[in-house]
Amino acid sequence: MPERRERIVPAALAGLRLDLAMVQLWPDLSRARARRLIEDGHATVTGKPARPSARVRGGEPVALELPPPAPSGLIAQDLPLSVLFEDADLMVLDKAAGMVVHPARGSPAGTVVNALLHRLGDGAPGGERLGLVHRLDKETSGCLVVAKREAALLKLQAAFKARKVEKTYLALCHGAPGEQGRLDTPYGRHPRDRTRYTGRIATLRRAVTGWRVLERFGDGAALLEVALETGRTHQIRVHLAEAGHPLLADAVYGGTRRESRLEEDDPVRLAAAAMGRQALHAWRLAFAHPRTGKALAFEAPLPPDLSAALAILRRSSKVSAAAPPAGSAPRRRR
Repeated sequence: MPERRERIVPAALAGLRLDLAMVQLWPDLSRARARRLIEDGHATVTGKPARPSARVRGGEPVALELPPPAPSGLIAQDLPLSVLFEDADLMVLDKAAGMVVHPARGSPAGTVVNALLHRLGDGAPGGERLGLVHRLDKETSGCLVVAKREAALLKLQAAFKARKVEKTYLALCHGAPGEQGRLDTPYGRHPRDRTRYTGRIATLRRAVTGWRVLERFGDGAALLEVALETGRTHQIRVHLAEAGHPLLADAVYGGTRRESRLEEDDPVRLAAAAMGRQALHAWRLAFAHPRTGKALAFEAPLPPDLSAALAILRRSSKVSAAAPPAGSAPRRRR
């Protein structure tokens, strides 16, 4: 059954467009959704249909019918999700490596969205995206935030867009990068391979990545703490690879090619084999709660494959270091 809502437009909203006024009357609506509802005939002013651009005068009744969610075509699946935090507004997941976030060609099921559909149902915001605020690559593990209400989704999306969310990753890369650095480059799809991205292209879009070295393993590899100032697809992988330091076991951006040139018993090659996927982990996520404004910070424990790779490198390195317990900060080593 559709949900019916009715309000009298307060005088303070006089002069606003109808779609903007509806967002003020019902903050759980986005402007885009309000506009669609008006255009589809689900909203009336004084009992009559109106255009989204119609100006309200104040004092008139506005009625809204919210149709039930259309079937998404997605399959609800009872899949394991590691939940770091959950309340009425949002969830923060520790996404497993190898799990696709959203169904796509070649991955119609077994995704985070399929699991969320089972857990939250069709009523979650965001249509078929079910409240997903951002994404992680299939083989990247770690923190992923999901909104459970449309108001929370809009606030979180705005926070990501305004760069008010702190995103910190752990990256295990080849070579010996500088102690710290920052890359600010153009960014876009690779002109010859549309499945890849590059910072070596003329475009107005930019990508900004900062890093510092946490631990070195001779000249062969380093563990980096990486801070994203922007959130482009494959950004960390591309920036580090094009700086000469591809991630271990990254088959797309040169990691596995570099490992193939190493001796079979080389610790870096063995560590990459222990990873079996690009060595990238979304370690920390910090943002203001979308409803209360309270500062929140979350940390995803080191996954077993990354812990195993670090153990191999530490055993062979001249620098001896105890592996940090799951969830604790890796120690910085020079």
